[in-house]
Order: sequence, then structure tokens, then C-alpha cells
Amino acid sequence: MTSAPRPAATLPRALPADAAVAVDHLVKIYKTVPAVDGISFQIARGSTTGLLGGNGAGKTTTIAMIMGLVLPTAGRVSIFGLPMPAERARVLARMNFESPYVDMPMRLTVRQNLTVFGRLYGVANLKERIAQLASDLDLGDFLDRASGKLSAGQKTRVALAKALINEPDLLLLDEPTASLDPDAADWIRSHLEAYRHRRAATILLASHNMAEVERLCDRVIIMKRGRIADDDTPDGILARYNRANLEEVFLDVARGRSRTETP
Repeated sequence: MTSAPRPAATLPRALPADAAVAVDHLVKIYKTVPAVDGISFQIARGSTTGLLGGNGAGKTTTIAMIMGLVLPTAGRVSIFGLPMPAERARVLARMNFESPYVDMPMRLTVRQNLTVFGRLYGVANLKERIAQLASDLDLGDFLDRASGKLSAGQKTRVALAKALINEPDLLLLDEPTASLDPDAADWIRSHLEAYRHRRAATILLASHNMAEVERLCDRVIIMKRGRIADDDTPDGILARYNRANLEEVFLDVARGRSRTETP
């Protein structure tokens, strides 16, 4: 008596190689709490995508898994068609990260810090690259000042210089203009827009500043309790919730109001 043939093994679906970022059923559980709960999305190259959500929504954990700093409990991430974190060594030179909440060594000068990060990324002609960033981001007056003695606005510009030191194709930003006055914040946004267009770079932006997201982003992904609550263009989301701005949508999602309950 012959046994029934075994069913063929189901191979995992290949993630798209043409996407800058592809996330497939991504999960991260800390003890018994799901910080990220089975999310999937793809980010097109050359686009700017906003990742929104309240505190604890899973934004930072998602970014950390995309960068390969945190291992997923389940699911997959690929960057430019390469699986993370298995291919981190090939991918990291093409990406970078900026957050005003991550301090550089405070006793080192701005120039020294940029030199250290530039060497880590293998930047060619590093002195010239630092000089160019100092000119672009107006760092000249404090380039040789200790990083711990900078103002909030100066630290933000230095953090952006560090994020751009290797001219990344993928830029991950976590609240890039937090604690800045409107003029300084507008200056940073303008520079990000110019960089994206000049380099055809991809930007993933996590922010609580809804005006910033509306200005910079082609697409918005809203997270709540580790899951994706909505995903569309800013105009599409505003129309669906019948709201005038993303701040009102953010409050609707955070407070559990459904789309049909909005005016």
C-alpha cells in the first residue's frame, strides 16, 4: 500500500525588490505584550512616508526592526530587496537615522563626532564632506564646540548632519524637529525636502507634528496598539475621516472614534 504523497512545502512569498522598505507580518512581543502586532507595508523608493501614532503605538519599535537593531518575534523586513538583519552589512551604508532624543558623545566636538560617524560609514573624502555639511546646515560657528554645549536647535542640525554624512538612500527620522522653534523647524523641513529631491532619497518620518507630516509626506501610516489603523495619502485620510487636518484625524484614531462617527 503506497502512502499518500506529502503536500509540497509552502515557500515564503518573496518581498518586492523594487521597494525601498518592505515589511511583512512584522511582530515584536516584549514578554507577553505585543509592541508591534503583525503589520505589513511597502514604501516606494523616492517617497516620504509618515509613521504616526500615540506613545506606545509601536512606531519606534518598527523603525528599530527596520534598522536591524531589534530582532522581530516574527515576520520579515527587507531594505532595497535585501533581508534584514541578515544583510545589515550591505544595507547600512545606504541608510541612516536621526532623532533629537539620541545624544552624541557630549565631550567630543561637532567635528570630532562627525568624523567618528563618517569613518563608521566609510565615507570617502570625509573632511570635504564635513565641510560641505557645515556649509549646508550652517554649522560653521560651532563646528569645534563640544556637542554637550550646543543649543537644542544646534543639536538638531548636527544630528541631521550625522544622518546625512553618508548621503543615504533611505533616511529614518524620529521626531526630527521636536523642541524647535517654528523658524528652525521650517528650516530643517526645507532642507529635508531639498535633499529628498536632489538624491531621490526615501524618507520614513515618525512625528507627532501633524503640520510637518502634511507638508512632507506623500503617504501616512497610522499605528495604534501595534497595528495599522489606516494607510493612505494625507488627502485620502482627510477625506475618509471628513476632517480638515491630520491633527483631528490623529485625535479620532487615538480616542477610538470610527470613521463613520466623525462629522
